[in-house]
Amino acid sequence: MGQAGFHEVATLVRRRAGIVLTEDKSYLLETRLGPVLAKFQLGSLGALGEKLRGLPGEPLERAVVEALTTHESSFFRDGRPFDHLRGLLPRIAAARSGEKLRVWSAACSTGQEAYSVAILATEVLGLAAAQRLDILATDISGEVVARAREGSFSQFEVQRGLPIRTLMQNFQQEGTRWRIKPALRNMVRFEERNLLTDCAALGRFDVIFCRNVLIYFDAPTKTRVLEMLARQLHPDGVLYLGAAETVIGLTERLMPVPGERGVYGLAARK
Repeated sequence: MGQAGFHEVATLVRRRAGIVLTEDKSYLLETRLGPVLAKFQLGSLGALGEKLRGLPGEPLERAVVEALTTHESSFFRDGRPFDHLRGLLPRIAAARSGEKLRVWSAACSTGQEAYSVAILATEVLGLAAAQRLDILATDISGEVVARAREGSFSQFEVQRGLPIRTLMQNFQQEGTRWRIKPALRNMVRFEERNLLTDCAALGRFDVIFCRNVLIYFDAPTKTRVLEMLARQLHPDGVLYLGAAETVIGLTERLMPVPGERGVYGLAARK
C-alpha cells in the first residue's frame, strides 16, 4: 500500500487503540483488511490510505481498528492467574463482609476470561456466594463484546482449557455450539470500552485482569494504562498481567506480589 498509506493506518490504530504497528507487521494489513476494503468498496490498500488521509468517518475508522486488533482468548488461559485467584477469592470475600466483590476483565475479547472467573467463583464459593461477584468485562471492539455477551462458543473454543466435567456442569449444548448457563452468564456485564479513555466512572475493583494487552503498546502508553489500572484498584486488590508483561520501569504505583509471576498489588505510599 506504500509507505504513506501504511503510515495513515498505523497512525489511526495508535491513536485509537494505542497499538504500535511497525512496518515488519505490514503483512497483517494484507490479511486482515480485505473484508474492510470490500465492505467500504475500496479497491486497494492504497485507496484505504488515501481515504484515511481525508475525513473517513467513524464507521471506517472503527472497522480498521477492529480488524487490526488481536482477539485471542481461551478458557482459564495460562492457568497460574486462576490458581492464584482460587486462593485469593475466599480471603477477599471474608474481608468484604457481605459486600459485592468487583472483578474487571479488561480487553476481555470474546469473554472466555470473564466466564472463567464466574466458573471458578462458583467452584470456590458456591453459586449463592459467587453471585455476590460483580464481573465487568470490557473490550475496545463492539463486535467481540456482542459475541461475548451471547456466551456461545464452538466445540474448538470450549475444548481449549475446559475439562469435560467443567464443560458439562456449566454449559448447555445447542446444536454444534455450547452456551454458558444463564446463572453464570448473568454474573458478567459486558461493555465496549477503550483503555486509553478515562475509566474513573467504573469505580474500584478487587481484582483486575489485563493480560496480553500491554505487549502491543509503546512504553509511554504502557505507563498510562498501568497508572489508570492502579487508580481503579482497591488498596488490597490484585492486578493480573500476562506472563510476558511487567510494571518494572513503567510505574511505581504497582509492585509484584512476592513469589508470584504476573500478579501485582498497589505499592505502599511513601
